[in-house]
Amino acid sequence: PVPCEARRGLSVSGRGTMNVFNREMKKRQKNWAASLQDGHQYDYLRDEVGAHRHCDVTKTFPLALDIGAGKSHIAEHLNKDVVERLFLTDVSEKTLSRQSEIPTHCVLADEEFLPFKENTFDLVVSSLSLHWINDLPGALRQIHQVLKPDGVFIGAMVGGETLYELRCSLQLAETEREGGFSPHVSPYTAVTDLGNLLGQAGFSMLTVDIDDVQVHYPGITEVMTDLQGMGESNCAWNRRSLLHRDTMLAAAAIYKEMYGNEDGSVPATFEILYMIGWKPHESQAKPAKRGSATASFGDLSQIGQPTSTKKT
Repeated sequence: PVPCEARRGLSVSGRGTMNVFNREMKKRQKNWAASLQDGHQYDYLRDEVGAHRHCDVTKTFPLALDIGAGKSHIAEHLNKDVVERLFLTDVSEKTLSRQSEIPTHCVLADEEFLPFKENTFDLVVSSLSLHWINDLPGALRQIHQVLKPDGVFIGAMVGGETLYELRCSLQLAETEREGGFSPHVSPYTAVTDLGNLLGQAGFSMLTVDIDDVQVHYPGITEVMTDLQGMGESNCAWNRRSLLHRDTMLAAAAIYKEMYGNEDGSVPATFEILYMIGWKPHESQAKPAKRGSATASFGDLSQIGQPTSTKKT
């Protein structure tokens, strides 16, 4: 790589800016994860989502933007026939790198403050970074703003039921051992909010789909180690930084008792929310039926003007 410079309670009206996450801490977490010599072993979830089914579009995009691009998990599945020029942004300078044959420009930028002019991009993509944004309605409005009319936003983010096994195990253990609990897993956006947020940001012809990715680990310690290696540790302001040893042991036992597999491993579920939204243009037809998305980030060349009838 070439280096380059619980559910979330959302106000779907977008009024007022939330301040749930410590963005500076998230930057430090991502920089730390990027500095690991064996960091590639923690890329499996982003690789999976970056190559996963997502959309169905048939056109070439002269200029595209990848928000929260990290190690180019989407860009590595694209080629010059799909995207002619690409901008990558990330809040972490150590994470940001280009891995694509496409002419690429890297920009160090916070997802909450996009440094681009209105009506700039034909395509905006984002994979597994929007769930750390404080003002998600505002971020979606900014994405809509930088898109050209008839431009498309294609995103994937972690949803509200993610890591429910870990969350429940920690809460039960803390309640049992300490008489109460504090959040250890970051709050995420519920799928029921997402369509409203996209619509209120100005997007039309929306498609929202859900996919559960389940990963199996030897135990709770390995789950938390991998989250740290992904740069996905909790960065909520109200997080509790340390767990008592006996609470951690109790959580490990509860995790295996409630969710464990016969082979002794434990599952961790990642709920992935996939979304497509178009910036309105007079030439647009009606959206495809919800749940009809069948292609991947790598199949962006198959994306064309959505129509009310899908070919089979």
